[in-house]
Amino acid sequence: MKGTRAAGLLLAAGRGARLGRPKALIEYGGERLVDRGVRLLEEGGCHPVVVVLGAATVQVRGAVTVRNPDWESGMGSSLRAGLAALPPDAESVVVALVDQPFVQPEAVRALIASGAELAVATYDGRRRNPVLIARRHFAEVAELAVGDVGARPFIRAHPDLVTEVPCPGDPADIDTPEDLRRLEAQ
Repeated sequence: MKGTRAAGLLLAAGRGARLGRPKALIEYGGERLVDRGVRLLEEGGCHPVVVVLGAATVQVRGAVTVRNPDWESGMGSSLRAGLAALPPDAESVVVALVDQPFVQPEAVRALIASGAELAVATYDGRRRNPVLIARRHFAEVAELAVGDVGARPFIRAHPDLVTEVPCPGDPADIDTPEDLRRLEAQ
């Protein structure tokens, strides 16, 4: 799979219930997290980038936006909507989450360069996002993505396919007002 064309998929549909507002709209360093996520995927080598929106509908430059009408059902429906929106020539996809502003483009590049069919970013030995999934697995990933889980059931069902890719950066999520205060203090 080395040298294949990888699309980017940014999941940004949630309402940020614990945070009190949609995470896609939060600004850090003068940039909305949704725009930061698109930049992460673009700079990491993904093209095109598809953003799945739901709770907030916003214009996103440099990306194809898809509205998930079932966004309230959880991340699974957003992953399914995003996979369905990918162009047919995308041989793989790198899936990232809008609420991880410190993930670096180097992580995306490393996933793509791994040549794997299923690559998971690791930080200090712990599996986190983003993940890379080859097209031939899209249907099964979508089938298993139910409720508030994304690709995790597929990854657990196929440990033999997983390539762990050590990545730089910080995969911390912005989930609560305390997380946001820490973000703003940096």
